[in-house]
Amino acid sequence: MHDDLARDSRTLSADPPDAPALAAAARRLLRKPSVRKAVNFIRSDDARTVADQVRLASTPAPPFAETARAEVMAELMEASGAGPVSVDDVGNVRAWVGEPGDRPLVISAHLDTVFPPEQEIRIRQEGDRWVGPGISDDARGLAVLLAVIRALPPLPRLPLLAVATVGEEGVGDLRGVRHLFGPEGDLRGARGFISLDGAGTARVIAGGVGSRRFRVGVRGPGGHSWVDWGRVNPIQILAEALAEAERILLPEGATFNVGRIGGGTSVNAIPTSAWCELEFRSEAEEELSLLETRLRSRLEQVLSLRNTGRATGPDEKASLEIERIGHRPAGHTDPATRLVRSAVAATRAVVGRATLAASSTDANYPMNVGIPAITLGAGGEAGLAHTPDEWYRNVQGPDGTLRALLTLLMMEPAEAG
Repeated sequence: MHDDLARDSRTLSADPPDAPALAAAARRLLRKPSVRKAVNFIRSDDARTVADQVRLASTPAPPFAETARAEVMAELMEASGAGPVSVDDVGNVRAWVGEPGDRPLVISAHLDTVFPPEQEIRIRQEGDRWVGPGISDDARGLAVLLAVIRALPPLPRLPLLAVATVGEEGVGDLRGVRHLFGPEGDLRGARGFISLDGAGTARVIAGGVGSRRFRVGVRGPGGHSWVDWGRVNPIQILAEALAEAERILLPEGATFNVGRIGGGTSVNAIPTSAWCELEFRSEAEEELSLLETRLRSRLEQVLSLRNTGRATGPDEKASLEIERIGHRPAGHTDPATRLVRSAVAATRAVVGRATLAASSTDANYPMNVGIPAITLGAGGEAGLAHTPDEWYRNVQGPDGTLRALLTLLMMEPAEAG
């Protein structure tokens, strides 16, 4: 998640009743000698943070193969003062910052990228930019997670657990946070979750954009394009089905996208199969359920009409398979919660403004199961996310670290009110 990818952001139109007290608490914290020392450290430590970012981005972490980057991250977490460091059953790297305890506050960043194993990973500097796959999403978040660990003390009195998660991107389907906060997870009682993801300093992601992802496959008998003309054609059926899917009435704010498509063997052959991968997104879980129902109905209607019109026997009919390959639940953290109020106050204290927004991040899952959760950009500027030419510019980079640190400290009861 990059700051510029937070779609349909909602600017805070009204301050909470205790906004003046929160602002005063943030200013009071920034005047404390221990926090002033941490601020100076963050700025002096900035070159190390960027070096960590480049090293992590240079270590491949394709979907379901994050081990190499996890090993680097474990080494860096220990060197930054967290520990002991452990790796759980799905590959999340975990370490306490300070003393372990019940109901921890969790701060995290994700290890994985969207890029396949064959993608060349070369991080290069071009002027004032670092360029290369994953340099911001989420090598920046991981580097700032390390910087926050180094900047503490002052240690919050709340138990603090640092986690580098697996499976945030696409087909990973949030498997890292599902393991942490799912039915068998040991963090279901966590008091809050903060994800550091990509660049930016002004947005506080308190809404989780959900998604449902599907692989649609059509199979048929195939044949010769001339001799067997007239048989059901899976590619043509799929094309017609997708045209019908495009006509589904989307609720306001929902989106539909076809991301991958394939099938067939030759220009002069009726294909035996065709497939595509598609998704719906919405901030409302009930809307996702409705859209899935409509999608299945439209696709099955197209298949039925094609089979009735062309097929002459059971062996010449086409078949349809709709497989759900991902379900990122929608969620929401109430702006009145201590976590959101703390993040907003910290953001205003550091950069002067704060915007509540919705995006699709690791925070979706804990939001959905009732744990207060937010996502914060980790400073700097970025663009061309999820492409080989993704870039990061270290403008206000230390502010991302300071904002995360101040949010943690604002979670203290005496400060957050």
